[in-house]
Amino acid sequence: MAFFKKSKNQNFDVFSGYAWHVPGVSGMFGLLGWLLVGGILGSIVTLVFMGLMPGAGEEYATLISYPLMFLPAMIASKHISNRNMLFDNGYAIDSNNFGRLGGWGVALLCMLATFAAAFCMDAVNAQMPDMPEWLENALNSMTQGTFWVNFLAVSIFAPIFEEWLCRGMVLRGLLNYQKADGTRGLKPVWAIVISAAFFAIIHMNPWQAIPAFALGLLFGYVYYKTGSLKLTMLMHFTNNTAALLLSQFANLDTVESWLDLMPLPVYIILAVMFLAFLYWFVKELGKIQQPRPQGNSDEIPVASELS
Repeated sequence: MAFFKKSKNQNFDVFSGYAWHVPGVSGMFGLLGWLLVGGILGSIVTLVFMGLMPGAGEEYATLISYPLMFLPAMIASKHISNRNMLFDNGYAIDSNNFGRLGGWGVALLCMLATFAAAFCMDAVNAQMPDMPEWLENALNSMTQGTFWVNFLAVSIFAPIFEEWLCRGMVLRGLLNYQKADGTRGLKPVWAIVISAAFFAIIHMNPWQAIPAFALGLLFGYVYYKTGSLKLTMLMHFTNNTAALLLSQFANLDTVESWLDLMPLPVYIILAVMFLAFLYWFVKELGKIQQPRPQGNSDEIPVASELS
């Protein structure tokens, strides 16, 4: 399949077409605007399905409305990339700079780091006020309906499309866009923070936005050091699938956090261990060599130099 076939610039074909769109801050807001347009189109599709399939239409509509939400941004971005590739260098949306640990080693550590970060964030989530009933019902519908539908939406679509947007486009763009003075990008720490805030905002409620921001910082650092969108998709998949699988156990219906499953001292001990692991993980990724201070996304020359 084309998704797994590498092109001559060593970037996955499904992503390589976006390499020459390197949006700055204004471009980030442009992508957000197209996302809102897609959200409106997705809402229309959902209403149509609800009319045609009373009771089940909303659930199955997600399989169309969710990808549709990102489609306008993807079309606009592809158009800009096609235009820019004639006269400007691009930056690969997916690279393979894994350092001495190799792809499989980094992938395993990334999955463990995702679980560790989510576990530690439970202490923050537990302090949040109760969700409004309508929001709680909406979020429950994403995990307690037909499993294969929820798995496609939560574990497959969300990691692919949200990582394409938040790390592949927004973070890569903020790190590498050309400023008026000819320099490239924001300082990496600000690019990572802003992209994590963007990731939080598109969740549109504080109960999801706060943990999304924390995970966005972790995902962003991994992307900055490796340039690998595959890794951040895997991390996103790990987080979402863990939540989806836990929701399938009937005896965990009333459990809102790990604090409900274990005594506080046990949680604190485990949280300290996980925080120590996260510190080691960040330090280990810091050893990956970077030819450019703006991150490890591979630079791709203008199209005329590829032939």
